[in-house]
Amino acid sequence: MLASPPLPPEDLQAVLDHTRPGWVAARDQSFFITGGTGFFGRWLVESFIRANDQFQLGMRATILTRNPAVAAATTPHLVGRPDLHWLAGDIRTFAFPSGQYSHVIHAATEASAHLNESAPQEMLDVIVAGTRQVLDFAAQAGTRKLLLTSSGAVYGPQPTGLTHVPEEYLGAPDPLLPASAYGLGKRLAEHLCAVQSQRSGFEAKIARGFAFVGPLLPLDRHFAIGNFIRDALLDRPIVVNGDGTPRRSYLYASDLAIWLWTILFNAPPNRAYNVGSAADVSIAELAKIVRQNVGSKAPVQVSAKAIPGAPIARYVPSVDRAAQDLGLQVRVPLNEAIRRTAQWHQTGASASVVNYDSGR
Repeated sequence: MLASPPLPPEDLQAVLDHTRPGWVAARDQSFFITGGTGFFGRWLVESFIRANDQFQLGMRATILTRNPAVAAATTPHLVGRPDLHWLAGDIRTFAFPSGQYSHVIHAATEASAHLNESAPQEMLDVIVAGTRQVLDFAAQAGTRKLLLTSSGAVYGPQPTGLTHVPEEYLGAPDPLLPASAYGLGKRLAEHLCAVQSQRSGFEAKIARGFAFVGPLLPLDRHFAIGNFIRDALLDRPIVVNGDGTPRRSYLYASDLAIWLWTILFNAPPNRAYNVGSAADVSIAELAKIVRQNVGSKAPVQVSAKAIPGAPIARYVPSVDRAAQDLGLQVRVPLNEAIRRTAQWHQTGASASVVNYDSGR
């Protein structure tokens, strides 16, 4: 199993530059992080240790992982650090570590299309039972702030006439479709956070992730932008499955980390925030943008012709609430985000050894 290189230091520094007050307030505190080896989790863990080193904060983090040996093999630069402790366990049954943990981040539960389609009951159980276990732990550990990385999937299909879905939209996945397990599970996880926070007194923060791009993005999963970057790097035709009309938007990973830390540190409790970009493109446009910014000479191939007048599928958030409440914004535009992602993979990153915990 190949090691994954560290994240770009300039990106991690950008995270610290825009979250410093929250770190200073967390001096000498203990964090508990689930999903620490996934896409979200790695960005959180690596920005955590950079803040700890740069600001000399004396913080500690316990990271739950199914297999510490795999974590050690894929992230050797994180092994042996005195401020990181790796706890082996399943999210549904892990043994509670002793001591007090002021901050808990629940970033586990991979957005696996395969698991959601092939074993929806397991997907639902991992999300719901895992969240209950984390919440029970937080109640025991004296937690003050808890962040749940939820998903835009909680809204169900985005209505055709709604270009950007706001947090106030009360749509939901169809409970009679087995493939709704992921979205329904995340909805229930949010509800469990609200119930337990009221009972135990900690602040529950909810981040509904949409779609992302950046170092650690898998290039061999069901995420279109990752597949396009892979094909462009190999200079082979970029294949768009379908007619290319669905619209998506992508937030760069350093911006993602800024948003997540800001929500954890500063957001009011029991208030959900969409996490993503409002600048949407069609999948066909995205393929062309990737080709241009990676520098591929190969063509873009769209598998099917668009049907005139057919409704266009969207998965695009409104992020007005995050901007108004927390001052959050997109700092890295899509073109630059694609270039940075491709460059990181070209330096020797292996897309086969990382997980993608949230968003789609």
